[in-house]
Amino acid sequence: MKRRTRYNKLLIVLLLCLVQMAGFTAYGQTRPRAAARRQHLQLKDSLGPVVLPVTQPQERDSLAMADSIHNENKKKLLEMTSAPTLQPQPVSTDSLQQALNQKKWIPNPTKATWLALVIPGGGQIYNRKYWKLPIFYGGFAGCAYALTWNNKMYKDYMRAYKDMMNIGREASSIQDLLPPGYNISDTQLSELLKKRKDTYRRYRDMSIFAFVAVYLLSVVDAYVDAELSNFDIGPDLSMKVEPSVINNKMSGSSKNSVGVQCSFRF
Repeated sequence: MKRRTRYNKLLIVLLLCLVQMAGFTAYGQTRPRAAARRQHLQLKDSLGPVVLPVTQPQERDSLAMADSIHNENKKKLLEMTSAPTLQPQPVSTDSLQQALNQKKWIPNPTKATWLALVIPGGGQIYNRKYWKLPIFYGGFAGCAYALTWNNKMYKDYMRAYKDMMNIGREASSIQDLLPPGYNISDTQLSELLKKRKDTYRRYRDMSIFAFVAVYLLSVVDAYVDAELSNFDIGPDLSMKVEPSVINNKMSGSSKNSVGVQCSFRF
């Protein structure tokens, strides 16, 4: 009987120990920190030492990147809302000067002079001033016509004057020049023929001088035009004529006078 009672007590003690151990296990499984620690210890025991990644530098890099993106967006927004500024594009002066030199014709004065001397109007053609050709060719044509006409009349009156001195007024050369019914004395007729002869000879000589003058003028014009092809004729070169009031205090007069003022700008 005593042995049985002692055996029952021993069973009860064993049951209580089992119940207490089960409670400790259930409590450890229900606590998250203990469970995590236990899992960590189990993994550490099974896998050995584990190097965990450091997340703090990555967080700093992401924050710096976010700040830079924000600053860039802010800068672009300010550029879009601000007034636009036009930046001048650089232009190469060498290429521009070459283009201008290709477009602008610069004649040679010596060549233009020689062409004008050899060919009338050749200097104007070389200088590409074609609008001057009708002027000079018209002058040449007029002088040539005047020279031909005056020379013909001079020869006619010269022959008539010689016939008047040798044959008399009945010569055919004299009758062709006199109008019908024109009746004057022989002395007056001789003086008239001589005067007309001298007049047409002078006109012929003047026509020759005029032809030479037009020719020389074409040569001078070709040279001057070629020489002044690079002359500056910009807006800074001007002459201005305007009325003005002149102060006469320097001359001792108290009255002002009205005059014309001419000013040159270089």
